[in-house]
Amino acid sequence: MVRLTGGRAGRRPHPSDDLAAAFAAARLRLGLVAVLFGLAALAWWWTAEQMRGMDQGPWTALGTLGWFLAVWVVMMAAMMFPSVAPTVALYARMTRARSPLSPLVFAAGYLLSWAAAGALAYTVGALAARLPGEPLAWDRAGRLVAGATLLVAAAYELTPLKDVCLSRCRSPLGTLLGGWRDGPSGALRMGARNGAWCVGCCWALMASLFALGVMSLAWSALVAGLIAVEKTLPARRAATWATAALLALLGVLLLVDPGAVPGLTVPGSGPGMPGMAS
Repeated sequence: MVRLTGGRAGRRPHPSDDLAAAFAAARLRLGLVAVLFGLAALAWWWTAEQMRGMDQGPWTALGTLGWFLAVWVVMMAAMMFPSVAPTVALYARMTRARSPLSPLVFAAGYLLSWAAAGALAYTVGALAARLPGEPLAWDRAGRLVAGATLLVAAAYELTPLKDVCLSRCRSPLGTLLGGWRDGPSGALRMGARNGAWCVGCCWALMASLFALGVMSLAWSALVAGLIAVEKTLPARRAATWATAALLALLGVLLLVDPGAVPGLTVPGSGPGMPGMAS
């Protein structure tokens, strides 16, 4: 059968055309992944510059809301873009809108969910800082709360809710198909939905970051590595159990001997630059 295009007889498609199209699509996806990794690298550099000298250990002051959210969103891009890149590439392959901006709008929606999570974390931190008597000071209940936070995070790693959220993050095809929306607004909404599943998967790890030092580049890199391992390692259960064991170990050490935690800045243990005023 002859295919008609524009009212004229068109030639039959040649197998080489399909091969060229497949290579073009592969190059597009690889280019998109490279862009996301490049943005992540740039975000790591910017975050490192902003957080230089500000690590005061557990419960470091978060600064003003605007400053914190700016650093938080860029830090989420640095930590999450490498692990979410395959999902964005899958979306780019599935969408009928071939605009190169659509995947970036999807990624922006993803960051929007994490921005909302950051705003909630800031609110909780601001309210805790205003409690009378500073009960979360390190020499009061701060150390106990930090250790307990890590133990709760370890326990969450083994819950059914964590498993469901992680499954959605590791296999996003069903989520994308089940909530497909066209256009830029659809890309933003789908990215935000994917980000919400990621928040559900990783909120406890982020809480652990606050308990260890949210302004520490080393702890941020460790948490980012744990997230990437959980989302990409074939042995999913082994990854979550290993993460739970590590968090539990850190939690116990915080409660028993904080000085034994490698790289931990123990509040009040030495000189350091004061955090941003809240």
